[in-house]
Amino acid sequence: MTDTKTVTTTDTPLEKVLGAAKAKALATHLDLHTAGDLIYHFPRRYDERGEHTDMRKLEVGEQVTLLAQVKSTTVRPMRQRRGNMLEITIGDGSGATLTCTFFNQAWRERELRTGRWGLFAGKVTDFRGKRQLNGPAYQLLKADATQDEAAEEIEEFAGALIPVYPAAAAVPTWTIARYVREVLETFQPPDDPLPGTVRASRNLIGIGKALREIHRPSSDKDLQLARYRLKWDEAFAVQLTLVQRKARAAAAPGRSRPRTEAGLLAAFDAALPYELTEGQARVGEEIAADLARAHPMHRLLQGEVGSGKTLVAVRAMLQIVDAGGQAALLAPTEVLATQHHRSISAQLGALGRAGELDGDPNGTQLTLVTGSLGAAARRAALAKVADGTAGIVVGTHALLYEGVDFHDLGLVVVDEQHRFGVEQRDALRAKAAQPPHVLVMTATPIPRTVAMTVYGDLETSTLSQLPRGRSPIASHVVPPERPAFLDRAWRRVREEVQAGHQAYVVCPRIGSSEAEEDEEPPSDNEPARRPPLAVMEVAPILEEGPLHGLRLGILHGKLPAEEKDAVMRRFAAGDLDVLIATTVIEVGVDVPNSTVMIIMDADRFGVSQLHQLRGRVGRGSAPGICLLVTEAAEGTPARERLDAVASTTDGFRLAELDLEQRREGDVLGASQSGKHSHLRLLSLLRDSKLITDARAEAQELVAEDPTLAKHPALLASVAALVDEERAEYLEKG
Repeated sequence: MTDTKTVTTTDTPLEKVLGAAKAKALATHLDLHTAGDLIYHFPRRYDERGEHTDMRKLEVGEQVTLLAQVKSTTVRPMRQRRGNMLEITIGDGSGATLTCTFFNQAWRERELRTGRWGLFAGKVTDFRGKRQLNGPAYQLLKADATQDEAAEEIEEFAGALIPVYPAAAAVPTWTIARYVREVLETFQPPDDPLPGTVRASRNLIGIGKALREIHRPSSDKDLQLARYRLKWDEAFAVQLTLVQRKARAAAAPGRSRPRTEAGLLAAFDAALPYELTEGQARVGEEIAADLARAHPMHRLLQGEVGSGKTLVAVRAMLQIVDAGGQAALLAPTEVLATQHHRSISAQLGALGRAGELDGDPNGTQLTLVTGSLGAAARRAALAKVADGTAGIVVGTHALLYEGVDFHDLGLVVVDEQHRFGVEQRDALRAKAAQPPHVLVMTATPIPRTVAMTVYGDLETSTLSQLPRGRSPIASHVVPPERPAFLDRAWRRVREEVQAGHQAYVVCPRIGSSEAEEDEEPPSDNEPARRPPLAVMEVAPILEEGPLHGLRLGILHGKLPAEEKDAVMRRFAAGDLDVLIATTVIEVGVDVPNSTVMIIMDADRFGVSQLHQLRGRVGRGSAPGICLLVTEAAEGTPARERLDAVASTTDGFRLAELDLEQRREGDVLGASQSGKHSHLRLLSLLRDSKLITDARAEAQELVAEDPTLAKHPALLASVAALVDEERAEYLEKG
């Protein structure tokens, strides 16, 4: 028994409150160690007695907890092996039913009698067309209970609103509810960290009441007030962290790199064969003004695939070179780094070949640094970087290694920043005598609240126009119920090649060796899903079948760098008709003659990834077409996702759809951050107004008290909600 006189705080070890055995189960299976860990382990939803979960909406593969009634029970011998199987049917009043199966546990028939109500938890599977829970955990309500007695029984799960917790098989939701109730009996909430003015102006309840009501809500209204307060704490902690970082960055000393009237940038602009789009000109002015300030720029440049971000970056890099500095462009893959080097070299022309016979003597040199460079080429490249001969350096993470020393690093451009960790960006910035200016680029459209929450310490610029000459892309789903559509897709590839164009075929995997690593084993009675299609399996089938006679090339991440580069060069030169590849072509690959892309197993890719991939076609004057091949049946979430991608080329709308379908914690880098540092309640989509309000309050508070010295409780709360690892993740500059 717990000593009721002992006060429990957020720091109290669970062993002291619950005992060693219960504490060990929570630590082992849910990584919960203190009373605070458990109190902040919030329910993910609530079941209401009398308003049961609608079984008709359950999906195969979903982990569920249901309040349901036993409708029938059957015990029969198993056909294939010795023993028996207990099969019960449960219903929730909606008209739908589920089957629960127990192997060699016929004794359970005595308690699982027809008419009994209980809580059932497990994974929904499908066996021969019937949905079922295989060996579910369950807790029955009192047998033959009256309505009043049933209410008392459910009281253990917080009254009429039954909390359903993120759980584990060994620690089901009702066990967690019991442990939470035990902790709450002696729990002393911390002093409220929010300033009273903020609580009053935003109508927020106290932290103690919020933490009790989130677990044991007195009413639906009290629950909503509790959720709102706890969401506010999450949003406010993140925004305070970002606003403080932004303020520190704005005050940090840097080196001014103003634009010159007659330099490389002016010569480059004069030689451009086309006009900048309105967006490119506007964003260019914003960046030029940032570079001229004596504080490091921290700017995010987002724009649709093909909106001309690289040109904007090149102009910024030339401004730095004009001011006597160097610029480094960091790309996530060798394919992309090589592609950037090639395209920037073509854009600069003689201006990027200073010192060569056909180079402009007033120009600079462009150097590529990747891990696959030979020893002699590497030494030569690094010498140019070290003595400043190379004004623009393009590279992969090889730029971060020891031995890569810059003469005067003035600007770091990070392409597709989500592929780099904070440590990698910091390593590159540390190579400058003073903090360099930083420009972060992404072709993944970012919803406003995500930009505010994830990139909140960066100034944001957006390119929304496509350059003149870019063609529209039509997208279509090639579904399993229309097999003739796939035949037509391959004929379309041949037609495009016959017309002088080129095509991509994209597969999720490289080869069969990955199959076992990539696929989760099926659950009991769940049909196995075939492995995703692989480049090395699809290529010979196409070569011998529908694309016979065409010039096919293969590209994937495990090819040696020289081979990857050779394949891309052949494709870019038009020596290959079709490139069969993995997502290594997702960003940066620019072959204007490519007009058609077929994405195999398209349902295995994310929404933003599909949008990025199809941006590889339609980059020239001929229209592009993207065909999404899938085995996903009509009406399934996977199919609806593909239909949405096919219906619009609006990247921002698709980014919102992507966000709706992903765990919010993933969006904020939960996998890169501390165990309890992801969002618990806050939704970046549904809580946009709350996030905006929290941002405004954070800006006001930091303006008055930059270090939060006057609010020590708030400072401690922010540190707890946004731990050190998460704070590092949030620093995008």
